[in-house]
Amino acid sequence: MADEQLDGFAPADCFTDVPELRVGHAEDRAALTGVTVILPDAPMTMAVDVRGGGPATRETDALAPHTLVERVHALVLSGGSMFGLAAADAVAVALSQSGVGLAAGPLPIPVVPAACLFDMANGGDKTWAEPPHRALGRAALAACARPDSSGAVGAGFGAIAGSRPGGIGSVSVRAHGFTVGALVAVNSFGEVYPGAPPEDAVALPKLARSGGLAAQSTCIGAVATDAPLTRAQAQRVAMMAHDGLARAIRPIHTPFDGDTIFAISTGPATGVDPVALAIIGTLAADCVARAVRRAVFGNQGAAVAAIDAAE
Repeated sequence: MADEQLDGFAPADCFTDVPELRVGHAEDRAALTGVTVILPDAPMTMAVDVRGGGPATRETDALAPHTLVERVHALVLSGGSMFGLAAADAVAVALSQSGVGLAAGPLPIPVVPAACLFDMANGGDKTWAEPPHRALGRAALAACARPDSSGAVGAGFGAIAGSRPGGIGSVSVRAHGFTVGALVAVNSFGEVYPGAPPEDAVALPKLARSGGLAAQSTCIGAVATDAPLTRAQAQRVAMMAHDGLARAIRPIHTPFDGDTIFAISTGPATGVDPVALAIIGTLAADCVARAVRRAVFGNQGAAVAAIDAAE
């Protein structure tokens, strides 16, 4: 692996430190829901790993290494459970109208995978005649920019993480000549901890509040790198990145969660050697753990700052 002189946190310590990526957020404050769009400057390599028992996803099968389409045009993360999938429809239409997509007919056909979290029981006004997510998808696409942000924004706007408010966490690191970032919307069934979860901590506050039924869950997000990963290598990075969720949340990947992590490469898909792949996957997991904690605890407090510095 190349140049190691720039190892450490990337300049803004956010997801869009990874070159060629922009992020946009949009929220509906009455409905307590939102949408986040990840938009590359050029089509990107993408893979996915779904671990939770209740996912709400779109186009994930198309990301398998053996399928036809090699590059993806955008990624949508949304609240709203299955209603939120409409946000990806709106983004796909808008991209097609702007000339972005596969040349496979009279209109360009964008490939826009998506994942949604369940924020339907968070107290917002869901008595809509038309779910807001289609309009939020268009607004988030229009808002795509660098740098991005963390907190109660976009898909994390109405999120709940165990017994605390959730949100979106965005981080990055520069190491071994590559940049790796994570963007995670944290709406977990389990509790989020600022350090390693104690072994006897089993999210009792939320379990008690929900009576054991907690369909209002799911962590969704993406890890990204400018390393030139193949789709198969990106899938391995997505698998490794889930370990970051396990390091910050307990319990995780339950029947109530739809935990889904996408892995993105903005490089040329020529591949890296196995040692480099292992390092990138490890950094991705590190970034996911930091992103989860940043989503819930922000940048406040010496303990969280120390964890950020250590990881």
